[in-house]
Amino acid sequence: MIPVTREFTTHSADETIALGRQLAPLIRDARVVLLRGDLGAGKTTMVKGIAEAFDAAERDDVTSPTFTLIHEYRGADRSLFHIDLYRIDTQRELDTLGIDELMSDEGNILLIEWGEKFPRFLRERDFEIVITRAGDQDRKIVLLGEQ
Repeated sequence: MIPVTREFTTHSADETIALGRQLAPLIRDARVVLLRGDLGAGKTTMVKGIAEAFDAAERDDVTSPTFTLIHEYRGADRSLFHIDLYRIDTQRELDTLGIDELMSDEGNILLIEWGEKFPRFLRERDFEIVITRAGDQDRKIVLLGEQ
């Protein structure tokens, strides 16, 4: 495997969504993609573009799973599970979500926010998308992974 690091800068939510569409082919065969960034950094905005690219959802249908914990978006050949672990603190709580079952299906891609709280996801991730604020609307986005 060859390590991959790609860096991007977006200047609006629309550009972040467009970048999500652009990154979708790169993560097509991934099982676990970690989305890292502070609250409000643009993680869900990125998922809007990814979901559109997989024909799994329209951007307006993609919302943060902060309170529901998992949102499912079914595409033609991939299902996306947008998972938010911000409010999950223990392994016991994590176990109740059924993430292992979701990971076992080859047609699923798990897009996990706050997955870095659990070391196993850092080990098991295929890609990581790190989003940091670089201004009011500007975002620096780094894609890390292996191909």
